[in-house]
Amino acid sequence: VGNRAATFPLQLLGCEVDVVNSVQFSNHTGYPVIKGQRLQGPELLDLAEGLESNGIFADSCGDGRGGYTHLLTGYIGSETFLRAVLEVLGKMQAAVGTVRYVCDPVLGDEGKLYVPEGLVEIYAREVLPRAHVLTPNQFEVEKLLGRPLGSITTLREAAEAVDQLHTMGPGVVAMTTVDPIANDTEVAMLLSQKGHSVKWVLRLPRITGGPFTGTGDLIAAMILAWSDVHPLELPLALEKAGAVLQGVLRNTVDAEVGRPPRMYDGRRVPPELRLVQSKRVIESPEPEAHCSALWAPGPAGNELPPFRGVVFDMDGTLTLP
Repeated sequence: VGNRAATFPLQLLGCEVDVVNSVQFSNHTGYPVIKGQRLQGPELLDLAEGLESNGIFADSCGDGRGGYTHLLTGYIGSETFLRAVLEVLGKMQAAVGTVRYVCDPVLGDEGKLYVPEGLVEIYAREVLPRAHVLTPNQFEVEKLLGRPLGSITTLREAAEAVDQLHTMGPGVVAMTTVDPIANDTEVAMLLSQKGHSVKWVLRLPRITGGPFTGTGDLIAAMILAWSDVHPLELPLALEKAGAVLQGVLRNTVDAEVGRPPRMYDGRRVPPELRLVQSKRVIESPEPEAHCSALWAPGPAGNELPPFRGVVFDMDGTLTLP
């Protein structure tokens, strides 16, 4: 489900995508029965050797315009595969120089771990120092920092937590769920850049009709794509990523109207994301929700920004208030 949720939207936005499935499953994990295979580290390295031997790391499209610019990872189910990813990243960087690594550290959600416990430490000690952008949910933030579940209880504590993640490596952290300020009608995300005194909070309407599967993969892919379009306007990139997510979920819910839901053991099987039907919103999102600034507290705990605005004369000279 991860690559399915990420690949088509990235391609619509002009990204050439080479896909490696860490798992090859018959269906998404919301179904009661799952069949398929998991790729192991040696198998990934075998694929990478073929790419490297054919010069594809250095010239990914065969047109002389250069090699890969980004690496995006999502669900990884084994230690050997995760360490192999880092080895592949090193090969990519050796071939072209800078490769921006966008890491969605899929560990779990809502108190449940999806992966072996040993992967948490590998992410914290080995992956985060190599990642440029990190897109964890709140559960994953707490796991990566070794904090108790549910220990982030305020927005300010969430901001302090992402600052801790910055010290571990990533320059950009997009916390994709912020439980203390979520409620029955809203969800929230928190965006932070290392060294910046301001963070950005994006509140979005909660869309009923779920649960949904693949939303984390979609938002990580859209943060990659739109931050590449707006590298100096990351709050705008997050707003557009959020608008894509909202549009896809609304189309998914609308497509289910009048259809009996799939049920298993008294619970609803998550519907398939309607990505093809969401082509227009993926290509041209129109954000209805906008980021609000969260400033770092001053010496006295004052959270007001250090200035309220700058006014210029028509000739461009600075005017004092």
